[in-house]
Amino acid sequence: MPKHLFLGVEAIGQGSIDGGISGVYAYPGTPSTEITEFIQENELATEKGIRSKWSSNEKTAYEAALGMSYAGKRTMVCMKHVGLNVAADAFVNSAITGVNGGMVVTVADDPSMHSSQNEQDSRFYAKFAMIPVLEPSNQQEAYDMAREGFQVSEEAGVPVMLRITTRLAHSRAGVERSEVIQQNELELPGDPSQFVLLPANARRRYKGLLNKQQQFEELSENSKYNLFKKGSDKKLGIIACGIAYNYLKENFGGEECPHSILKISQYPLPQKMLAELESSCDEVLVLEDGYPVVEEAIKGIFRKDIKVSGRLSGVLPRDGELNADIVAIALGKTVIEGEAIPSVVVNRPPALCQGCGHMDMYEALNVAVNTYSEGRVFSDIGCYTLGALPPYKSIYSCVDMGASITMAKGASDAGLIPAIAVIGDSTFTHSGITGLLDAVNDKSNILIVISDNESVSMTGGQESSALGKIESICKGVGVDPNHIRLLVPLKKYHDMMVQTFNEELAYDGVSVVVFRRECIQAAAKRIRNQKRIKDNPKKMYI
Repeated sequence: MPKHLFLGVEAIGQGSIDGGISGVYAYPGTPSTEITEFIQENELATEKGIRSKWSSNEKTAYEAALGMSYAGKRTMVCMKHVGLNVAADAFVNSAITGVNGGMVVTVADDPSMHSSQNEQDSRFYAKFAMIPVLEPSNQQEAYDMAREGFQVSEEAGVPVMLRITTRLAHSRAGVERSEVIQQNELELPGDPSQFVLLPANARRRYKGLLNKQQQFEELSENSKYNLFKKGSDKKLGIIACGIAYNYLKENFGGEECPHSILKISQYPLPQKMLAELESSCDEVLVLEDGYPVVEEAIKGIFRKDIKVSGRLSGVLPRDGELNADIVAIALGKTVIEGEAIPSVVVNRPPALCQGCGHMDMYEALNVAVNTYSEGRVFSDIGCYTLGALPPYKSIYSCVDMGASITMAKGASDAGLIPAIAVIGDSTFTHSGITGLLDAVNDKSNILIVISDNESVSMTGGQESSALGKIESICKGVGVDPNHIRLLVPLKKYHDMMVQTFNEELAYDGVSVVVFRRECIQAAAKRIRNQKRIKDNPKKMYI
């Protein structure tokens, strides 16, 4: 087949289609979003009827994917690293239940926190769950691992994690496709009790998982993605994990690296290859993007007289993503820096789009809370988080998805009244509903502002699970209908919005004010597509 110029995320999407998936499950989260979008827009995926709609959150996505695996079909579930926290319950337990159809868990980590709250490394999660990990070093491996990961999962009998980082996800390279594998037939598990984690069965399944660890290690030892190459220089050996192997190769160009190299792209760690490396050098440099997972592990494996360096030792920065220059410095190479780019434009912080409904909501909110002390408005993850920055400086918290409602409730419980939560529509259905239920059950004195722009706008305008349902959900949870208010955030309604805020702030109980106006970017895209469809009605636009 001809080569394709794919982003890493696109390579994974194509690899999963060619690997025979019947469904992909995900909640949008940068840098993993485009995997699902690629499948949604792919003609072959449409032709094959591959299920690809968005889920309400990562936990529901994971459990639905596990259900498809239960039925014998191959499935992929995609999320960013913090999304794995949301899916952790199902993730860890699925290692014990095992799989029926192959299941690949694609997790995109974000070193340097380009669009995230932390830098957590998902390899730790996989080690905790005791399942194999595939970590591509380039886009071709991303494609191959996605395509072949389902077979690995079926052979191992457990989910397999495919771990990428932002740089690989959002950079392009040529990728050569392989033949398309047909989807599995419907087939229920041979062991009827496999997915029943009652204690007696869970203990038996857990012992089985422990007994499989040697098999997983053998898979790593025999993996074509792990490579040991002995060098002529016996002083230094290098372990390069995933994309860090690319950074290492960049430092030698087409020349031969004199050091012994162990490339690791499949886990658990290949112990025999580690032993070969240990016997071939006096010092070891560990290159890994993320936490010092391998560096910590080999400190307990290698003999004491071998010096191990990396992120823990300070040879590499403890935080942030690696690059070729950082690796060069660790190798003792001279890095030539060009002249600094002149400041033509002053750096600008991120800002809400001009015409965004969040702006008008915050302007009214600031007026209403002006008579109270600061620190009363809690928020979480979404475009509306930018309300923390000038000119609004409205919000005082952004911890995780859905935390706005529960943190406001806790502050109210502590006596901070009024306490206000600001949350978006898709975040509300992702993880805000249960917090609202707690507030209703406790009769908490909080005001919840749901800023509804009718899409998952921060990640590209995907359809929100909350679309057309917010008021019904709030009523169903038990909010007094008299204190569920709907407003359109426009400047001409400023006084009405301030008045509504004041009325609900005076109410001793749970109140919800919904501000609904379509995302300005989504509206522009919709109008463009309507014009294109009118001009060319036979062509489909997504």
